[in-house]
Amino acid sequence: MSIRKSSVSGTPSGNTANRPANPAVGQTYFNGELGILEIYTSYGWFPTVAPQTPAAPNSVVATNQGTSRAYNNGQASVAFNVTNTAGTPSTFTVTSSPGSYTATGSSSPLTVTGLQSSTQYTYTVTAANTFGTSSASSASSAVTATTVPQAPTISAQSGNAIALITITPGGTGGSAITQYSITSNPATTTQTTSNTTYTFTGLANNTAYTFTVTATNANGTSAASAASSSVTPSSGVTVEYLVIAGGGGGGRGANEGYGGGGGGAGGYRSSSFLFETGTPYTVTVGGGGSGGSGNYASNMTNGINSSISGSGLSYSSTGGGLGATVFGTGGAGGSGGGGGGHYSGPGAPGGAGNAGGYSPVEGYNGGSGQSGGNAQAGSGGGAGGAGSNATGPGGPGSNAHSTWATATNSGVSGFYAGGGGGGASGGSGAGGSGGGGAGQNGGTSASGTANTGSGGGGNGNGTAGGGGGSGIIIFRYNGSLTAASTTGSPNRYETGGYTYYKFNNTGSITF
Repeated sequence: MSIRKSSVSGTPSGNTANRPANPAVGQTYFNGELGILEIYTSYGWFPTVAPQTPAAPNSVVATNQGTSRAYNNGQASVAFNVTNTAGTPSTFTVTSSPGSYTATGSSSPLTVTGLQSSTQYTYTVTAANTFGTSSASSASSAVTATTVPQAPTISAQSGNAIALITITPGGTGGSAITQYSITSNPATTTQTTSNTTYTFTGLANNTAYTFTVTATNANGTSAASAASSSVTPSSGVTVEYLVIAGGGGGGRGANEGYGGGGGGAGGYRSSSFLFETGTPYTVTVGGGGSGGSGNYASNMTNGINSSISGSGLSYSSTGGGLGATVFGTGGAGGSGGGGGGHYSGPGAPGGAGNAGGYSPVEGYNGGSGQSGGNAQAGSGGGAGGAGSNATGPGGPGSNAHSTWATATNSGVSGFYAGGGGGGASGGSGAGGSGGGGAGQNGGTSASGTANTGSGGGGNGNGTAGGGGGSGIIIFRYNGSLTAASTTGSPNRYETGGYTYYKFNNTGSITF
């Protein structure tokens, strides 16, 4: 008996719905939808082999697609190869790690969205058909999702026909920021910079402006920031200033042989500001703290703050904390006070000045009081350094801050805020340069020089320490402009191309 043969090409094929309507028993059909060869029996269509789930895909490769993607909505294209050693797949699913972001489709590549900016992801792929889902593929190499930057924030300060812009960057989006674009309102003028500080020019004085900013990287430009607070440029004078608080009082030893620490100098701050014309600025000059006079302790007080305040400006310099009265161990001062000694133990040092987040530090420690015959007495701290216990009987005051030393014969050059010297029976220390009071052993302790912010000298013979010198505020600006209107009788100097106002007393200044 002969056997009839038929080639594979003679077998009808199609999807499940297209099977022959009236097949004969024994007829075959290749079902492309299920990926199997079927045979028709008296019970219907049956696969010639057992159904199979697909095998896991392989060769997974991810590519970042950052262009124009919004911040924290990154995108990656994930390509893969299909493995043909098992059932035919109909769908594929890509899954990220971390985050488990997914994408599903019928072919490679697939696109995953919603990725977090600047985050590295790997990806795996599974295949599925009617009979089940494969295991996950091996992971792709890690790829960083990049997008446009996060919107920055912006602040502005007014000047003369300008605004001083400060930009606080947000996230980079995973790609370096190359440019900021700042837009004014009104006028809708845009200016660009690569820096986070910028002078926005060409503004009209006496007009209120707000500003927004965008950031740009290789992928595109961020959303715009929230608008800055409103600022109004105006004509004015750029003025430098030095603000020094009053110095602290010197400590008192219990009696002869017990040293008192010198007083610490007042803190200082200096900078510049555009002073608006026609606007009065209040100038408050701080007084010096009193010297220690308590029984067996120092109880000296801190120097008093100095300050400038006016439209858009609030600026002060700190005098330090109060001196404490501690029987038997001496008193602890602030940046404006030294310790007082007693026979039962050394006095505590003065406390540090309040730095307030500014540089340089506003004031330093007063010196420690000491006990015992021929006692060492610590120096007071000046703007140049903290008080320290010297090897000699009385420590010298720390040297002070030098400012505008090139202003020859201006009446403002030289040193300010010197520490007071320590006082002891075996010898006493000199005050720091800049007006610090010298230490004493009996008699009247030297006070800090007035209007220098210097500390008073300590006393080692049961006598009150010297008081601190009062503070001072000095202004200068370039050129011999029309004299400012002032109260408080400041001294005015013109020298070296600058005009100076030196306030020894509280008053005001209007440019």
